[in-house]
Amino acid sequence: MRLELAKSAGFCYGVRRAVELAKRTAESGRLCVMLGPVIHNDHMIAELEQKGMRCVQSIEEIPDGALVLLRSHGESQAVYTALRARGAEIRDATCPNVAKIHTLVSEAEKEGRQPVIVGTRTHPEVTAIAGWCHHPIIVESAAELENWLAQSTKNRTKPLALVSQTTSTRATWDECVEKAKKECTNAEIFDTICSATCIRQTEAQKLAARCEAMIVIGDRKSSNTKRLAQLCRALCPRVIAVEGAEDLKPDSFRGLASIGITAGASTPGWIIKEVYDKMSEENMEIEESFAEMLEKSIKTLNTGEKVTGVVTEITPTEIYVDLGTKHAGYIPVSELSDDPTVKPEDILKVGDEIETYVMRVNDAEGVVTLSKKRLDTVKSWEDIEAALESGNPVEGMINETNKGGVVASVRGVRVFIPASQTGLPRDADMTTLVKQKARMKITEVNRARRRVVGSIRAVLQAERAEKAAEVWASIENDKHYTGVVKSLTSYGAFVDIGGVDGMVHISELSWSRIKHPSEVVSIGDQVDVYVISFDPEKKKISLGMKDRSQDPWEKFISTYAIGDTANVKVVKLMTFGAFAEIVPGVDGLIHISQIADHRIDKPGDILSEGQMVDVRITDIDTENKKVSLSIRALLEEARARETAGESEETADSNGQD
Repeated sequence: MRLELAKSAGFCYGVRRAVELAKRTAESGRLCVMLGPVIHNDHMIAELEQKGMRCVQSIEEIPDGALVLLRSHGESQAVYTALRARGAEIRDATCPNVAKIHTLVSEAEKEGRQPVIVGTRTHPEVTAIAGWCHHPIIVESAAELENWLAQSTKNRTKPLALVSQTTSTRATWDECVEKAKKECTNAEIFDTICSATCIRQTEAQKLAARCEAMIVIGDRKSSNTKRLAQLCRALCPRVIAVEGAEDLKPDSFRGLASIGITAGASTPGWIIKEVYDKMSEENMEIEESFAEMLEKSIKTLNTGEKVTGVVTEITPTEIYVDLGTKHAGYIPVSELSDDPTVKPEDILKVGDEIETYVMRVNDAEGVVTLSKKRLDTVKSWEDIEAALESGNPVEGMINETNKGGVVASVRGVRVFIPASQTGLPRDADMTTLVKQKARMKITEVNRARRRVVGSIRAVLQAERAEKAAEVWASIENDKHYTGVVKSLTSYGAFVDIGGVDGMVHISELSWSRIKHPSEVVSIGDQVDVYVISFDPEKKKISLGMKDRSQDPWEKFISTYAIGDTANVKVVKLMTFGAFAEIVPGVDGLIHISQIADHRIDKPGDILSEGQMVDVRITDIDTENKKVSLSIRALLEEARARETAGESEETADSNGQD
């Protein structure tokens, strides 16, 4: 006969935590009671009562001054209020997964949502959850949910908050979720089935499918044990539910080739072992294997050990880990990763197996503080040394600055980056790098002194060289690039087009005449440029930025002709005359002889830069794109009109005489 034990048989994390807390409370030497059985297992309750802890069913039965242990199934908010009103000292053994559901339904109702609890109505866990909201709806199946939704349109349009009893079956929950999504217009779904419960149920089903008989161990009042038996019966022809070895009749299994054994979450390990002993007196290999498992469950942990466990719950402040021992393990969020911005749910999920480092063991409370970050740091030293050897860059978070540079954390290892290797200009503010991720090359590692030196600049230079090679391999005249303005000079702007800097001459920045590039662009601007010319040997590139499709000369000749009058802007004064902008990109010359109708010494006697004046277009040299302008022509015309007007007035006057 082959016996096979489900890996997840027996205490779950929440029950183990509750039992350990109950034992410590019972052994405290003080008067103590449990308000209702801490777990559904009469053997365990009897053991606690032998230690001096009495079980009471109501708050009225609690003696004054007694320590009060709240069961793993949880209690309603009203119970907490009543106990505090009496001044009772509470020891809360509520499973963290159940406590989380209390918060969910309470907050959902405050937000105006209707809490809907999927689970067995009479189960203490469900009644406790219902006690954290004023008007809960409890359904035991998808059919019940459908009936409630069908009662009124209001029910279907209400904003719902759907939660599940932790020991409910996955199939029932999935059916309810599917129904809610189909029928409800505004349902918020919280999958609160305990992962340990799901794993236990799945393992039991797989075992039942391949065995000729199944033994399910657990208290008859235990909901999760009943559920295990129900799931096994659907897959195995013979399922026996027992509370302990005394209920077994091994002879009744004669002739069977394979028997599977599983146990509910409230079943102590010693009861499971007794069943094993009775069923496998001649199968020492299995018995010893189980003895090892039992020994593991009571193993003492030590600071500095590496341990492996399963994630059972994730909260904003800590991650709970089932270590398979009597201790409840948790990882503070600060000990999860060296990246302070990381969220636990981004790197972990419930059910994940995780290797951690034991930071602190509190045997009095049965709690172990764990760190993933510190274990990762140990492994990271090997990665850092490998990065030095290979020359491959690594990524880290810049955490602080100091006198000589900045300090980064690379997978938990402190890396110093000298100011000259930050990639910033000299005297730049290095605090701009803090809280930024950066890629760097490891240049020095001294593990004995715990000293690591890195260079961001080396990575930037390598990346820039790679990009530059790509640019030079494909560059050609008139090719367009999107670049970034890196610096300005009096004669132009230097633009980075991807690893290579090109120069845009001031005359190529704009069709308009400008005195300085800053009139058009600023450092850091993203600009569209095109190649005018390039020299691969000298590594020089001339760029243009003004839009050549909009030729100002074409606009000018389509707008003006010789003899037209234009209002122009004086842009530059010379000794021989003044240049004036007719349209952006086209200037005309007002010769000194054409500035006034009398002799002047210099153009500045009459004109100033920026002044707007009316001129006559006297000549257009299309071939050389030159324009001659005259103010004098307009002045003489005005004087001629004035003289002609005076002559007419004189003639009229003589005729009258």
